[in-house]
Amino acid sequence: MSPPGLFLAASAVGLAFTTSALLRARSLAALQVPYFFAAWMTGELALHHVAWQAVATVAFVVGGALQAWQGWLGLALTFVSWAGLVVLHGRSVHSAEVFARALREGLAHDPDAASHLHELPAHVSFRRIARPFRMRRAGVERVRDIAYGPAGHRNHLDVYRPRDRGGRCPTLLQIHGGGWTIGRKDQQALPLMNRLASDGWVCVAANYRLSPRATFPDHLIDVKRALAWIRTEGPHFGADPDFVVVTGGSAGGHLAALLALTANDARFQPGFESIDTSVAACVPFYGVYDFLDRNGARGSASMVPFLERVVMKCSPHTDRARWDEASPIAQVHAGAPPFFVIHGTHDALAYVEEARHFVEALRGVSANPVLYAELPGAQHAFDTFHSRRSAHAVDAVACFLGYLRALYAPRVAA
Repeated sequence: MSPPGLFLAASAVGLAFTTSALLRARSLAALQVPYFFAAWMTGELALHHVAWQAVATVAFVVGGALQAWQGWLGLALTFVSWAGLVVLHGRSVHSAEVFARALREGLAHDPDAASHLHELPAHVSFRRIARPFRMRRAGVERVRDIAYGPAGHRNHLDVYRPRDRGGRCPTLLQIHGGGWTIGRKDQQALPLMNRLASDGWVCVAANYRLSPRATFPDHLIDVKRALAWIRTEGPHFGADPDFVVVTGGSAGGHLAALLALTANDARFQPGFESIDTSVAACVPFYGVYDFLDRNGARGSASMVPFLERVVMKCSPHTDRARWDEASPIAQVHAGAPPFFVIHGTHDALAYVEEARHFVEALRGVSANPVLYAELPGAQHAFDTFHSRRSAHAVDAVACFLGYLRALYAPRVAA
């Protein structure tokens, strides 16, 4: 193929990636996962895409790509792609305002909240964004593969903690996602855990048993067992067992919400029923909150067939109660801990409407704050690596948890 033709093909690919991130596509059947990956990597790394497309454009122009009409068409497509990437970058910049509003509105009931909330920084380190997959922070150490239960490597956890610790540290339990079938403790929430550890937190990231070998509630039992480990063994690693919050993304967001809403439920604590499994707060990212899709959010893209076959191993028609037990939206109650629910409008895997219904249900009964940040244009897993949007998310969560530490820790300890 000639340079003009090659340039046109490359420009079309670049525009396709940009378009995937701009549009919210659903019900694409076999194309859903490829679409997600294209939209995810483009939306969070918009400036990186501008850079590679610019380098490619210069190389093609120098190589004679503009000697035929195909090259000029390719150049036009590239300009359109760049315009779309600028829009995507603008959406990520706007997320700082979305998080600030969520904090203000969610804590408006507390007249003293302003004195505990620091202003979210508008600036994000370009150096960190330029190296999105570099996670290490000075002063943070990681203790790997600590056993917390009987299920082999699936009952192992990692501890991220400050090298210089003074006393016990507030503690975060991170639950990874992966559709209840894949994933590992060292793959997700690394920007958040490293940031909090550098701020003096202990962060615990746990594996858990996976389907199809595991059947619900095995997954939930394991993450509760990890929380029990924090209560009993965490102090040896610097953790404060009296102030533990839980977070997770996707399937991890589902399990984090369930853990927070089923505190001390003996059904999900076989052999460790006497250990306190309550948490001080829950921060679920792009979670799944209703296995039964009772509000019709997913429509024809229902997850029920997959869940029935792989995760639940039973039909919702024959065991409705068990499916309700697996649905955070059916477990909301007045004593729920504070929640900060975070979801993107363009999420192709966990639909934003489900998060809205969950927040509405939780706000309808909970006596504690329920914060909600809905991020325009954000795709599933947006916080997995460094980007402007994930940096704003980390800042907002750190602010929320700092507020809770200041206000709620004395009550929890009492």
